Amino acid sequence: MSAHRVLLEVCVDTPSGLAAAIAGGADRVELCSALALQGLTPAPGLMAQAASAPIPVYPMIRPRHGDFCYDARDLDAMRRDIDAVRGYGLPGVTIGASQANGALDLKVLRKLVEQAEGLGTTLHRAFDVVPDMSEALEIAVELGFERVLTSGGALNALDATDRLAALVEQACGRISIMAGAGVRPGNIAELVRRTGVREAHGSFGGPVPGADPRSQLGAMGFVPPELRDTSQAAVAEAVKALRAL
Repeated sequence: MSAHRVLLEVCVDTPSGLAAAIAGGADRVELCSALALQGLTPAPGLMAQAASAPIPVYPMIRPRHGDFCYDARDLDAMRRDIDAVRGYGLPGVTIGASQANGALDLKVLRKLVEQAEGLGTTLHRAFDVVPDMSEALEIAVELGFERVLTSGGALNALDATDRLAALVEQACGRISIMAGAGVRPGNIAELVRRTGVREAHGSFGGPVPGADPRSQLGAMGFVPPELRDTSQAAVAEAVKALRAL
């Protein structure tokens, strides 16, 4: 693999999504459940399937939706989930934890990183709510994270390209800045050019056929108005755009 190649991470939450990301040419997968809730810890069956993937797979360790402020019970669940990831032979985890004011929870993060010893680690978008990104980046470096997934604190990464570029400059190769949020095949090359990031992250979803939301399943709330899943074609288009840089 070229040292200058920009890596693409695709977040998925289904078996078919995992297959689509791999077939589309993703370099790494963030494995989740419930992407509609911004991603939760994946189920054991999905992690077991991911164990045979030909690319690295990093499960999200997030025990519930809502904030990233975790109590002792949450932390216990997260540590057990990290052990499960190791048990399935997966190479890394995606983790994060916040204090009530949005600052990184150093106490919890130290325990999670310690639990993940021997695994790769990505700091997730808890980073995007910190009051001081420069300080938080130094904490991430000190804790030994491989990368930070961030939109630069914006709803869409393209709205914070100056901040992302500043983070890349501050990181100075000590840690990778992976841009995510609103990343699509049509804007991924521009995002990389404007920020200098060497990793990008997205879901690259598309509509999939499913049960009619007007059916009994829909009436009972089991089927959303539009079902979406990872699109192999969208992943491949994003990969093509990156390889042309």
